[in-house]
Amino acid sequence: QTQLVESGGGLVQAGGSLRLSCAASGITVSRNVITWYRQAPGKQREMVAQINSAGTTNYDDSVKGRFTISRDDAKNTVTLQSNSLKPEDTAVYYCHAYVRGWHYWGQGTQVTVSS
Repeated sequence: QTQLVESGGGLVQAGGSLRLSCAASGITVSRNVITWYRQAPGKQREMVAQINSAGTTNYDDSVKGRFTISRDDAKNTVTLQSNSLKPEDTAVYYCHAYVRGWHYWGQGTQVTVSS
């Protein structure tokens, strides 16, 4: 059974940092495209950062230079290091994997950035 579990969210002041983790079971993160999305209240879910099997990364323009996505193959986890956080980064952050035609989502972790 494929499962993605996010952790690491919380409340932080503007300018602070959070480290979000996505622990995967049932799939191997190094063999798949793993994407972090976020959804703010009243807004559509949007892609934040992505890493593919080759380790190539891609970021939304709004987080370039502030967020870093990385992978720990030994732990089968994908991490999103979020620095210089802004109030507009407030959202529920979700981990996503697309595996052989199926979409898998985690339950999400809340990130709240106070001004």
